[in-house]
Amino acid sequence: MADYIVMPKMGLTMTEGVISNWRKQEGDTIKKGEIIFDVETDKLTNEYDAKTDSVLRKILVDSGTVPVLAPVAIVGDKDEDITELLNKAGAVPEPENAAPVQGQEVQNKASESSGSAKGGRVKATPRAKRIAQELGVEISSVQGTGPEGSVTENDVRNYAKQEKEKKKVSPTAAVTAERMGVDINKIENDSRIMKEDVVKFKLGEELARYADPQEFRNPMSTMRRVIAERMLESKKISPTVTYNIKVDTSAMKQLRDDIRDEVKVSYNDILVKILSRVLLEFPLLNSSVDGNEIVTRNYVNMGVAVALPDGLLVPVVKYANVKSLKEISTEIKELAERARNNELTPDDLKGGTFTISNIGMYGIEEFTPIVNQPEVAILGVNAIKEDVKIVNGRITIRPMMKLSLTADHRVVDGAVAAEFLARLKEYIEKPGLLL
Repeated sequence: MADYIVMPKMGLTMTEGVISNWRKQEGDTIKKGEIIFDVETDKLTNEYDAKTDSVLRKILVDSGTVPVLAPVAIVGDKDEDITELLNKAGAVPEPENAAPVQGQEVQNKASESSGSAKGGRVKATPRAKRIAQELGVEISSVQGTGPEGSVTENDVRNYAKQEKEKKKVSPTAAVTAERMGVDINKIENDSRIMKEDVVKFKLGEELARYADPQEFRNPMSTMRRVIAERMLESKKISPTVTYNIKVDTSAMKQLRDDIRDEVKVSYNDILVKILSRVLLEFPLLNSSVDGNEIVTRNYVNMGVAVALPDGLLVPVVKYANVKSLKEISTEIKELAERARNNELTPDDLKGGTFTISNIGMYGIEEFTPIVNQPEVAILGVNAIKEDVKIVNGRITIRPMMKLSLTADHRVVDGAVAAEFLARLKEYIEKPGLLL
């Protein structure tokens, strides 16, 4: 029996999704469990699979943002009448046996023979689309070798490599082009492309940029829009204060070196382990606000911020307080890798009670992180820099790091935040206390 496929609700807070890629075409036979289309939610790209065997009769929404539970397609038997469903969805049914308009028949045949011509839907994985955009490849020109002819990442990379090899390029020119960010295919030269051609082309690009100033407008991605909404919401909800403290990381570095042969851990891993202990001593930092109630916990779900090209994800290490340093390190690495490959599930992103955000690798020495609602605090980790420290009355040079704690003043007063940071500093400078 014919029925709608609706935009699925893939999380409690999801209100809309973006259809980014149809894996099936109208008229295709679909088996239960086969992927029909890809949906971008506020944080992830998910695959929607068929619930029953059917035929994809009509695609109602080709791409774009759709509210949850709104119809996006109609499935049913091959010869089933779907007029009533089309009318309810506001789609105009195509008359059967209608004579083609003059010239339309030729156009239709051209479209059919062009396969994935420009303007038609191209079967491609989300990662293949991203790689194509990065390499400047028109994905409709790539021959797919994946399931049902879908374009894969390797198809895109091989195509880009073949296109590059079509031009005669000196080895020095190729290296120069890569270093200067020049697309070698854009250089028009009937003979061999040399280093001088690359430099001249780059200079021409720079001159054209300044000679013809332009402004470009691009719509925010779904992830960026949600980040903007959440950050603005957080600033409106929480009256926050940021507290900074400087800590000596010598002992933490020694701990990492001592266990290197057993397990390779990062400073971030050690900090998560220490935080999981200290937060239980200061439950207000690990709490949330629900109406006029403060919810405290006897466990710690640690959110670990992961930077991506399009924004920021915060996967959660559940019950970090009962896990070993090795288990925490392994889980953080796995979550970060899955985040970069767009393989996280909604469950990986929910339930956090405290967040740690580390941008020290970029040389940042101090910043003001924004609280990740509904949590009440977040710790910013900065760069480790050699600095002067007085030890036993003597001037020494030690690896020092600033920690930036932002806390919701509705729950966490300044004295509590100061005591928390002092205790955290004690653990970092004497990590043996963990034992």
